[in-house]
Amino acid sequence: MRKLGLIAGAGALPVSLASHCRSAGRPLFVVRLKGFAPAELAGFDGADVGLAELGKGLDELEKAGCEAVCFAGGVARPHLPSLVPDLRGLAALPGAIVAARRGDDALLSFLVREFEKEGFAVEGAHEVMAELVLPVGILGRHGPGAEHALDIARGLDVARAMGALDVGQGAVCCDGLILAIEAQEGTDAMLRRVADLPGAIRGAAGDRRGVFVKASKPGQEMRVDLPTIGSTTMRHAADAGLAGVVGEAGRVLVVDRPAVIRLADELGLFVLGAA
Repeated sequence: MRKLGLIAGAGALPVSLASHCRSAGRPLFVVRLKGFAPAELAGFDGADVGLAELGKGLDELEKAGCEAVCFAGGVARPHLPSLVPDLRGLAALPGAIVAARRGDDALLSFLVREFEKEGFAVEGAHEVMAELVLPVGILGRHGPGAEHALDIARGLDVARAMGALDVGQGAVCCDGLILAIEAQEGTDAMLRRVADLPGAIRGAAGDRRGVFVKASKPGQEMRVDLPTIGSTTMRHAADAGLAGVVGEAGRVLVVDRPAVIRLADELGLFVLGAA
């Protein structure tokens, strides 16, 4: 079993992956990105590394004997001119700037190639922990009704179209009307925005309507930045008056699936993996 270097940004996903590796007995070293990695990762063998300290990160991974790396967790797009890179980071910076101008996908693909050039295999979160992947069908007690079919279909169409433009990975649709699309603000901020919309065009706790849909980008690099849903997603969807959360089966990750199911059941929301 090859040792994994987990390059950890914000959120619950890197914590889930680190805990899984520990329980599965897989050797692990965590590169905690400064300003992003959760405090829970401090208890794992690893090092704190700045976003532009590519050389330090590679050196730490090599010293730890890592053969593979996995990128997990959110990282806000940095203001590249404000970064303070080390020498290896400085060498990569021009390429990163060019890639960033082409969009998030291009930037992430550039980073993957940089690590592959150093001899590391790059594993997706779904490869490290297969049970993260959203299966086809319903999770939990609640399922969509016939009245949700249009919103699900339209939400998927819009999410995929936005993904093709490298804008975002999610959309909210209620009664056939697109209420929001996810861009750089991220899922949580988008759902909070929906919750602030007039009650006439969205659902409420006693009359849940509409869905939040997540879909991967066409041609997405599957090893990085797969769409993710978790307990926080469910809470914000409930606050927005939505009836359910839909993900593209096999191409969306569910962090802590048992907790998501428990919360969805409690809140009266459905979770659906759409084929």
